[in-house]
Formats: sequence, structure tokens, C-alpha cells
Amino acid sequence: MSFLIRVQLPDSPGTLGAVATALGTVGADILSVDVVERGGGLAIDDLVVELPSGRLPDALITAAESVEGVEVDAVRPYAGILDTHRELELVEEIAAQPKAGLDLLAEGVPKIIRAGWAVIVEHAESGPRRLASSSAAPENPFTDLPWLPLERATVLDGEDSWVPETWKELGTELAATPLGKPGKAMLVARPGGPNFRAAEVARLAHFAGIVAVVLDG
Repeated sequence: MSFLIRVQLPDSPGTLGAVATALGTVGADILSVDVVERGGGLAIDDLVVELPSGRLPDALITAAESVEGVEVDAVRPYAGILDTHRELELVEEIAAQPKAGLDLLAEGVPKIIRAGWAVIVEHAESGPRRLASSSAAPENPFTDLPWLPLERATVLDGEDSWVPETWKELGTELAATPLGKPGKAMLVARPGGPNFRAAEVARLAHFAGIVAVVLDG
């Protein structure tokens, strides 16, 4: 089984190698690594690892944290490998099929920023309206999205009153970004975490801005 493990570690030579060695002791095979954030002497890395059947994911936490200064933020099942360079491909795909642009965007973004699902919503006089959603997105109707209109990309409180109880039970982390104008936005979710880092929110906003220009063009 594959897992996404987010680790916080000292930004110093050899530390990631030590983590890889430690994970290897429990039979984990690292498939890919992505640097999420770096600064203040620390790095936040996402590792996709394959764990032999019969091994519990808790073993990944124990192994990684056996390295001095390393903390595990989250571990969750993950299908596939990190797809951190697909932004350009997705923009080209949307530009070639603008009528299906919102559907392509909703389906593609979770693969790029390692989220569970995404929906695109619009603020209307009658209430929020769903414009597109990824295949894994829940069917919950949106009766109230108090954060719309949205001026800038932000992390949302997953325990807020508008959040469905089923999302809360899963410990869903949420982030949203305007899509061209404040009244239209993309909501991205990670059931079970990890939380969205500032660098990820900035990346989401930048990408949404590019796509909005392409769709308006």
C-alpha cells in the first residue's frame, strides 16, 4: 500500500537520507519526494512511500521520528505518486477544451497539490451554486458558504458551522482560492489532513489565477 507521509525535518545535508534509511528498516520504499516548504532552518517534505502488506502505517511514524529533529505531521493512504509538474499540462488541456475547463480543473487540481477532492462554486443571489467537482467530491449540497465572495486564497476552518458533519468526522482540512473574481472560487479538501501550508495555498492561488486568465481568454 502507498502512503503520503508529511515530515518536518532540519534543513541540513544528510537528514532526508537518514529518514530514508530509517524508513527502509521497516520495509518502506520511497517512491517520490516533494519539498513543500523551506525556511528557518526547517523543511517540510511530502514523501510517497510503499509499505509491504501487513505493516501498519504507525511504523512509518516511529521510523521517521527515530531520526533526531524529525516530526511527522500526517500519514494517509495515497494513490499514485506526486505529480508536482503537471500544472503546465493541465493548463494546456484546459486551453484546448475551454468548455470543459472547470471540470478539468476540479479533477486535476487534487492530483497536483495532493488533496482528496475539489469543487468549484459560485456566489449567487439564491445561494452558492456548484459549477464543477472532482469525481471524489462528496455530494453535500451547499446551502451556506459564508466565506464567499472570497478576495484571496486562504485556509478555511474545518470546524466552522457551515462545514458538514461528515467532513468534520473525517478531520477534513480545507483551503479555497478565488477563480478570476471573488464570486467564483475553488474549494480543495484533504480528509484526514495534512493541513495546508502557506506555500501550498500560494501555489494554489497562482495556479487558479493562470487558469482564470486562460478561461476568460
